[in-house]
Amino acid sequence: MSQQTITIDTIVDVPSEIAWDRFTEPGHITQWNFASDDWQCPRAENDLRVGGTYTARMEAKDGSFGFDFTAVYDDVQPLRRLSYVMEDGRRVVTTFTPEGLATRVTTTFDAESENDVEMQRAGWQAILDSYRRHVEGG
Repeated sequence: MSQQTITIDTIVDVPSEIAWDRFTEPGHITQWNFASDDWQCPRAENDLRVGGTYTARMEAKDGSFGFDFTAVYDDVQPLRRLSYVMEDGRRVVTTFTPEGLATRVTTTFDAESENDVEMQRAGWQAILDSYRRHVEGG
């Protein structure tokens, strides 16, 4: 059986240099990397190079649940594309495409088998929407 992929995207009203910076800098990642207001990302580390590790702590604000999201980069093309493989072997690819003065950010990821595909899509899209709000200052 082939791996199902899910694609999400958003357009941020900033040039790709800013979109890339807000997506990859740990100080920014901690401000947007959660799907809802009752979650948080208290720390992130990002060694942005092929073979480098990305780690983000995601946890419920009430302390009831949390986990470390860890992946290793296998492709980094500054301002254009990054790709990493998560600990369970699934791949995630994010591209940054200029659209006038804005940037389309598209993420495609391998679905996991435990949760419904639409639930996964909604969760990852909510995080990307949080990123857009952070980038645009709202």
